[in-house]
Amino acid sequence: MSTAPAAKRKPTDYKSDLKPIWCPGCGDFGVLASLYRAFAELDLDPAKTVVVSGIGCSSRLPGFVSTYGFHSLHGRPLPVAMGVKLANPDLNVIAVGGDGDGFAIGAGHFPHAARRNIDITYLVMDNEIYGLTKGQVSPTSLTDQKAPSTPWGNLETPLNTLAFAVASGASFVARGASFNTKLLTELIVQAMEHKGFSYIDAMSPCVVFNNHQEEWKELVTDVSPDHDAADKVAAFDLALKGGFKLGILYREQRATLNDKYKALVEAAKDSNVEQMLEAFNARKGAAIGKPTV
Repeated sequence: MSTAPAAKRKPTDYKSDLKPIWCPGCGDFGVLASLYRAFAELDLDPAKTVVVSGIGCSSRLPGFVSTYGFHSLHGRPLPVAMGVKLANPDLNVIAVGGDGDGFAIGAGHFPHAARRNIDITYLVMDNEIYGLTKGQVSPTSLTDQKAPSTPWGNLETPLNTLAFAVASGASFVARGASFNTKLLTELIVQAMEHKGFSYIDAMSPCVVFNNHQEEWKELVTDVSPDHDAADKVAAFDLALKGGFKLGILYREQRATLNDKYKALVEAAKDSNVEQMLEAFNARKGAAIGKPTV
């Protein structure tokens, strides 16, 4: 007796019973819709998928998805996501957050997650402002930008997160936009299929404190089909030129931390632990000038 294959999941299958409470028109709605569609296209098992976030408007997202979720501390989605993936490599792990959460208090975690090439996807909803705490400038806010915290204009230079990601060793770097859900969905799919650390900067306007959606729509262009995403120098050049290029800037395949960790565990199984401890004690004794026992 043959059994019919299970029907592929639909985007609505990933919606939780909790309704989003973002402001009407917030770009995060577009990012969430793209995430639903990407999960459906990949037909991810909700029981084997984890969404981790930090703190902020965008970091409320795990509650709106019917997968496992972890709403962590301010700036800490990456270490939590890395721990989840190392503890259970079979899980699909995606970290989400905002530009303030990811590149202010959380900036110290980013380069280490990237260089380790842990097999997770990091989706940052970049609105160039702190929305939840009423409109302070963020690490990606433009110079001279006026906000409640900078009524005479922002004095700081914005962080180029795409160049930062390439420099830090991320093996997949891309930019999407909440108002182009088709492309953003494709980028999320490719990022999650990529083996290694994937970073997506998702332009996601804050309609209350930094509403440049119509302006951004006019300025965005696609990454040229001639761009060589395997060329790190070309990726740097594209990132440093600024502007709003949507698509994949950089992609490379190299061993992930998960692969290396698995190989280390297998190698340790064949090691002589007693011999290693004796050698350690001998070095320790020599260092302090005392005989070993």
